[in-house]
Amino acid sequence: MEPSVTPSRASADSGEIVVVPHTHWDREWYLPFQRFRVGLVRVLDEVLDAMAADPAYRFTMDGQLAAVEDYLEIRPERRGDVARFVAEGRLAVGPWLILADEFLCSGETLLRNLEYGMRGAAALGGAMPVGYLPDQFGHCAQMPQILSLAGLRAACLWRGVPAHVDRDTFDWTGADGTTITTRYLPGGYGNGFGLFTGPAEGMPDRVAAFVSDAQDWAADGTLLAMCGADHSAPAREITASGLRVATLAEALDGLHPPGDGLPRVTGELRSHARANLLPGVISARVPLKQAMARAERVLTRYAEPLSALWLTDRRACERLIDMAWRSVIACGGHDSVTGCGSDETAQQVAARMAEAGQTAQAVVDLVAASLAGAAPKGALVVVNPSPFERTGLVLADLPEDRASLADGRGRPVPADVPVQRLEHAATLLDETVMDDLSLLLGRVHERELYGHEIVSWAAADGEFTVTVSRHASGAYAYEDLRRAVLEAGPGPWVVRTVAEPVVTVAALVTVPPLGRVVLTTRPVEPREPSPVAGALRTDPYGFEPVLDNGLLRVRVADDGTLSLRGADGVEVHGAGRIVHGGDAGDTYNYAPPPGDRLLDRPSRVTVEEICSGPLIGVYEITRGYDWPAGAGDDDGDAATVPADVTTRVELRAGEPFARCEITMDVRCRDHRIRWHAPLPRAAAESYAEGQLAVVRRGLTAEGGGGERPIPTFPAESFAAAGGLAVLLDHVTEYEITESGTGMALTLVRSVGYLSRNRNPCRDEPAGPEVPAPAAQCQGPLTVRFAVLPYAGEWHDAGLPRLAEEFRHDLLAVPGAGAGGARGAAGTGWDGRLSVGGDGVVMTALRERDGRLEVRLVAEHPRATEAVVRGDFTAAWTAGVLGSPLSPLEVSRDEGASWRTVRVPLRPFEIATVHLAGP
Repeated sequence: MEPSVTPSRASADSGEIVVVPHTHWDREWYLPFQRFRVGLVRVLDEVLDAMAADPAYRFTMDGQLAAVEDYLEIRPERRGDVARFVAEGRLAVGPWLILADEFLCSGETLLRNLEYGMRGAAALGGAMPVGYLPDQFGHCAQMPQILSLAGLRAACLWRGVPAHVDRDTFDWTGADGTTITTRYLPGGYGNGFGLFTGPAEGMPDRVAAFVSDAQDWAADGTLLAMCGADHSAPAREITASGLRVATLAEALDGLHPPGDGLPRVTGELRSHARANLLPGVISARVPLKQAMARAERVLTRYAEPLSALWLTDRRACERLIDMAWRSVIACGGHDSVTGCGSDETAQQVAARMAEAGQTAQAVVDLVAASLAGAAPKGALVVVNPSPFERTGLVLADLPEDRASLADGRGRPVPADVPVQRLEHAATLLDETVMDDLSLLLGRVHERELYGHEIVSWAAADGEFTVTVSRHASGAYAYEDLRRAVLEAGPGPWVVRTVAEPVVTVAALVTVPPLGRVVLTTRPVEPREPSPVAGALRTDPYGFEPVLDNGLLRVRVADDGTLSLRGADGVEVHGAGRIVHGGDAGDTYNYAPPPGDRLLDRPSRVTVEEICSGPLIGVYEITRGYDWPAGAGDDDGDAATVPADVTTRVELRAGEPFARCEITMDVRCRDHRIRWHAPLPRAAAESYAEGQLAVVRRGLTAEGGGGERPIPTFPAESFAAAGGLAVLLDHVTEYEITESGTGMALTLVRSVGYLSRNRNPCRDEPAGPEVPAPAAQCQGPLTVRFAVLPYAGEWHDAGLPRLAEEFRHDLLAVPGAGAGGARGAAGTGWDGRLSVGGDGVVMTALRERDGRLEVRLVAEHPRATEAVVRGDFTAAWTAGVLGSPLSPLEVSRDEGASWRTVRVPLRPFEIATVHLAGP
C-alpha cells in the first residue's frame, strides 16, 4: 500500500493519529478452541514474519498471554522470535492470561488471571503495562484497584461506559476509591481498521473521515486508531502509511494523570449507552455458572488453604493446584463461562471446569487422607475452612450401637441437644446362591467387600454370612477367612453380606478458626434437650407445615410459597413464586416474545415433611404446572408439557436463613423461569456482592447503544434489597421488580441460538446466527440458595459472613489411623490462625515461598480493621504478584501465646498479608 500523502501531518491541527496494529482473539467462541487455534497460528506466523522483515512494525496481542502460549505450543521454535520482539518493545503481550468475563468469575480468579499473565509475560520479556479490556461485557467495580495492585496505572476499554463520558479519556474510580486513568475506545477495538481496507488513493479521504469522528472525543492531541479485528491482523504494509505505528503501551504513554479535569466514573461500568452490554450471558447456560463456582470454591477455599495448613509435603499438591488454576482461569474467558459460544465450545468448557474441580478435589483428598491417618479409626475429624470459629451442622454415618459423638474430653457433641437421627443404611448388602463357596474369595480384596471392611463371618444351616462395617476394628486375617471358606465344603450355599447397622446423624459441631476437632463415637445416652437458642421446633400440633429455630420462622402456604419471619420481626409472605415466561432472544440477550404470557399458578401442590428437629427440619414442596412446550415459537402455546418443580426448604439450628433447593426437569424450549419474592419494604436500590465488592444498583439500567436496557444484574454470593437477602452458591441473575417491591432470581433461561440476527432487544447481531440447541438446558436442573429477611442495612445484617457460612460447609473426614495418632497431621498452623474485623472477608490462603499468604477484603461501607491472629513471627503486606511492600507491626497480648497484626482498611480495600511461620 503506497498512500499518496502523509495523513498524520496533514491533520496535525486535529491531533496526531497513532495506529495500533492488533488482533482481538477469541480463544473459543462459535468454533471450539482447537479450530480457532489453527487460524491463530496462521495470523501470528504472518505477524512475526512482518516484524522480522520490518523493524518499524508493531503489534499488540489483545491484552492476553494465553493466545501467545497457545501459538508457542504449536510453534515452539519461534519462542526466541517472540521473546526478542517483546524485549524490543515491538510486541506487546499480557498483562492478562486470558480476557475474562469480569462478572462470571470470582475476584480471586481475576487476581490470579493477572498474576499468571504478568508472570508468564515477564518470562518472555515483560508484560504490557496497560489494563487492556477490549471486549468484556461490562467491568466490575474493583477493576481499578485490581489493576493498581499489579502496578498498572492505566486501563483501556470499550463496553459499559456511561453517557456522561464525552471524551476518550476519563478517570475511573473503583469501589475502594482507587482511581486510574482510562482510555475509552469510541467505536470499539477496531475503530481504525477501515483506514487500510481500501485503495491507496482513497487514504486521505479515509483519514479525514476518521479524524472527523475521533476529534470530537479527543481529550488530548492523540487520536488512537485501533487497527485490527476479530481473528485477523492488519497487513504489514501499514508502516508505509506515513502514520505513527505503535503498541498500545507506546500509544498511551503520557496519558493524563487522574484528576486532570477529566470526566469521572465511579464503580462498575454496566451502561448500555455507548455499546451493547449483552447482559443475557449472566443467565445463559446456567449449569456452566454452577460448575465454575464449584471449581473456584473447591480450589480457593479448600484445596489451596487446607494443603498449606495441613500438609508438610506439598510438592504434588503445588503442581495439581497450578493445573487447576490454569483450567479455572481459562474457563473464565468472555466467550467461555458466558455460554455465548457454540454447543461444541460449551461442552469443552464444561469438561475443563469439571477437570479443574476434580484436580482441586484430588488435593482435598490428599489433605483428607492425612487428617484421617492422624485420627483413630471410628473417629470423625471436622475441619473449619473459615478464618473464624464456626458452629455448623455435620452429617456422619455412625454404628447403631455408637450413634453419638463426643469431644476429646468425652463430652457429648452437641452439648445441649442430642444428635438428630436422620436415616438408616441398608443392612443386607447382597444375597447370592453359590455352589462353589470359593467364588466368595474373588469378591474380597484384602479386608474390603462392597466398600466396607470385613468384621466377622459364620457358617450354619447352608448359610454363609459375612458381616462388614464402615467402622471396622479389631484383628482380621485373610487366611482365616480363606480357611473357613474351604472348610465349609460343597454347596449350594446362601451367601449373605450383612452390614452392621449404621445410622446417619446430624450434629452441631464447634470448630476453631481454620482448625479441626477430633470427635469419637459413643453409645447413645438418653437425655432431654435443654432449651437453647437456635434449636429447631416444628408446629407441636401438626396443623400446618412450620419450621422455627428461634432465629427464623418458616411456614409453607397452601400455594407452596413461604412465609418468613425473622427474630427482629421482619416478615415476608409469598416468597418462592415460580414464574414462567417466554424468551425469543439468544445467549447474549433475553427478549420476551410478543404477547408473552407469564404463568405462575400451580395446578397442584403437595407438601411432605422429610425430617423435623431438633437440629434440622426439612419440607419438600412439589408444585405441578402446565407450561408451553416452545414459548418462543410462533405457535409456542399450541402444546404444553407438564412440569413438576420441587422445592426442598431446610432450616438448621442456629442459622437465620432458610436453605432452598429447587429441582426440575427442564422440558420447555425458549423460555425463562424465575423465582420471585416480595420485599418486606419498598426499595429504590439493591446491593449485590461480587468480585470483592458490594455494589449498590438502582432499579433501572442506562440505555442506548442499540440495546434495550433490561435491569437484570449479576450477584456472586448475595443480593439484597428492601429487607430481603438471598445467599447464592453461584453467580446468579437477579432483578428488583414491580417498582421496587419484589425480587426475582433467574433459575434457568432456555434459548436455541448463539445470536439471533433479529433480536427484539438488540439492533444488531452480537455474533453469527449459529443454532445452539444445547443452550435450551434441557434435562434435570437443581439450583441452591438461601433466603432471609433482615432489618437495617445489608452490613448490619452481616451478610458477607452469612454468605461465607452458607457457601463453605465444614469438612468431615472419618478417621482411619491407629489410636493416639491424632497429633500427627498439620504444619504448625493447626487451629492457630484467625481473621476478624467488621466486614473483613478472607478470599484466599496459600503457601507462597515458605510463607502463608492471606488475601483479605473489607466488604463494608465504612473504614474497618482486619485483625489477624496466629502463631507467626513476622508479617508484612505484599503486592498481588507476591512482592513484599511494607512490614506490619506484630504484637502479643500479655499472657497470650498468639501474636496479632492489625491492618487498617478502607471500605472495600483489598489487602495481601504475608506471615512468617512459627
